[in-house]
Amino acid sequence: MQPHYRFAGFMGRRVHLGVTGSIAAYKALDILRALQEADCRVSATVTEAGARFVTPLSFEALGASPVYDAMFGGSGKGDTSFGHLEPGQDADVLLIAPATASTMARLAFGLADDMLACQALAFPGPKLVAPAMNPRMWEAPATRRNWATLEALGYVRIEPDSGNVACGDTGAGRLAPLEQIVTATLRALSPQDLAGRKVLVTLGPTREPWDAVRFWSNPSSGTMGACMAMAAYLRGAEVSVVAGPTALDFPDGMQVVRVQTARQMFEAATDLWPSMDVGCATAAVADFRPLPFGEGKFKKADLDGDNLMVEFEPNHDILQAMGRAKTGGQQLIGFAAETADLQAEAERKLKSKRLDLLAANDVSEAGSGFASATNRMFVLDASGRRESWPQLPKTEVAWRLWDHLLLD
Repeated sequence: MQPHYRFAGFMGRRVHLGVTGSIAAYKALDILRALQEADCRVSATVTEAGARFVTPLSFEALGASPVYDAMFGGSGKGDTSFGHLEPGQDADVLLIAPATASTMARLAFGLADDMLACQALAFPGPKLVAPAMNPRMWEAPATRRNWATLEALGYVRIEPDSGNVACGDTGAGRLAPLEQIVTATLRALSPQDLAGRKVLVTLGPTREPWDAVRFWSNPSSGTMGACMAMAAYLRGAEVSVVAGPTALDFPDGMQVVRVQTARQMFEAATDLWPSMDVGCATAAVADFRPLPFGEGKFKKADLDGDNLMVEFEPNHDILQAMGRAKTGGQQLIGFAAETADLQAEAERKLKSKRLDLLAANDVSEAGSGFASATNRMFVLDASGRRESWPQLPKTEVAWRLWDHLLLD
């Protein structure tokens, strides 16, 4: 998974994983490991059909506990006397991935004829279902009815992916990507303290073209902004992302506008900003753009003399424009990448750009610059709080920044 999906800090939370008889059952082992990396405890139930694809022992070997299988006389390590009730008493979330058409029918009609179906029926907390089956089975009227019924029953539904399936058919029915499943599960575990808020995040670099093949840019990967967007999404916000050229992807639940230049980012951000509650400007926007050479590629043979002279003109200051347009009900977070006078520059930008919160880092420091997994931050806000944070994973920096903003 990409770095912005790797949130930790869910220690003490437990996910009960249901695994059913799909060829995609082996992917449940990856789901287990990803949830453990988020510090979740994971237990599991493997149905009789699921155990034909991956054994309960595989989940036990990777640390799932307890692991259940058959309703009666099963070989799983869980205490099966009341195993059909135990997850509902101790687990925070029930995730069924993959879910077959048969399992979906059981869930939709409230049947209790195997261990997992009983556990789902007795589970009072959030329940998530991620189907995996042949495309024709997925499109069958009965399956579509059951899928709609699960929504009415309050299940969080994780839509299947499209593509080639094991039998050679092509279409919708593949198990959703790991990132989508893990994100939906962590969202169900997260406090929903940003629910009802619309959040705009700008992220990544911009590319300012000079000729047909060259551009002016910087090494930003967009990871810090992606972590801010993901943390807000996990906590219930409706998130819109304006992303410069990066290799990052995002959950289906986010609106993503992809741009290349600072002018495009300015237009997209200022168009969305009036309808937002919170803005978070992490993008490393080029302050200047080169005056274009022309339509084609510049040739060295066209150079007059030994030195190449390129002229630049200023780009719009996106963060300053958002600050000036900010209304009384909006909050604005800025980021500052500096190489000297960190705190003084942070103080200046906080005031000049009308920010509620600013996070500044020294990009010349190892482990706190572009494309790094961590950041050391100086954080200040309009109410006068000033904090210096040690190097932390960018996911944790993002989580703390939302905590900080919510205290205002």
